[in-house]
Amino acid sequence: MGPYAKEELLACVIARLLQGARHAAIGASSPIPATGAFLHRRSDRHFRVSLQQRRESNPFTEGSRELFDLAGQGRIDVFFLGGAQIDGGGAINLVRAEGKRFPGSFGSAYMYGVVPRTILFREEHSRRTLVPKVEFVSARGAPAALLTGKALFLWQRDRRRFRIESVHPGSTLGDIVENTGFDFDHGPAVAATAAPTEQDLALLRGAVAEEIAANYPEFARRVWNKYLSH
Repeated sequence: MGPYAKEELLACVIARLLQGARHAAIGASSPIPATGAFLHRRSDRHFRVSLQQRRESNPFTEGSRELFDLAGQGRIDVFFLGGAQIDGGGAINLVRAEGKRFPGSFGSAYMYGVVPRTILFREEHSRRTLVPKVEFVSARGAPAALLTGKALFLWQRDRRRFRIESVHPGSTLGDIVENTGFDFDHGPAVAATAAPTEQDLALLRGAVAEEIAANYPEFARRVWNKYLSH
């Protein structure tokens, strides 16, 4: 297995989380979730991806109204949410933190409650972003998972708290505990996150990179510049 980028690892984790889904919708400025969704589509030709990013893969002609309509009709299985803060109760904050204002909650509370599987994603993993309690509740629900740049957590509906599923290469359980502001469950040993396979990397650096470049050109150049056709 050759070297791979952190973005490629996270995309592979997302692709695995999407197994069994029919339709994932992804908000603007979410290149890593989009990459994972396009990768998963390579193994499931019936899987549908809808991007709000205003380029090649945005199917919506009336903005987010159509997105909300599809969600309300049960036609979206998976949605991705992030936040300036995420807490151990599954709440996210998109409004204000540490005296700073952010764009706002928009439809996050609606999508969180309506879409069956919400995946929380935040690349930064620190006590600044993963907090005991968010300063402002933009949305709260029962997420399917929380994926960060250091680890994957799964949500326990019966306990209403996270359990760590795997730790990414370069991190340890001790590192995760030190950099997470909320408590979470874990066993005596935590698995390492599976690395991308050679097939994964071939797809990511080929067909998927070209698809992503049409929607997130700056991201694609940063991660796969030497693999893209120019």
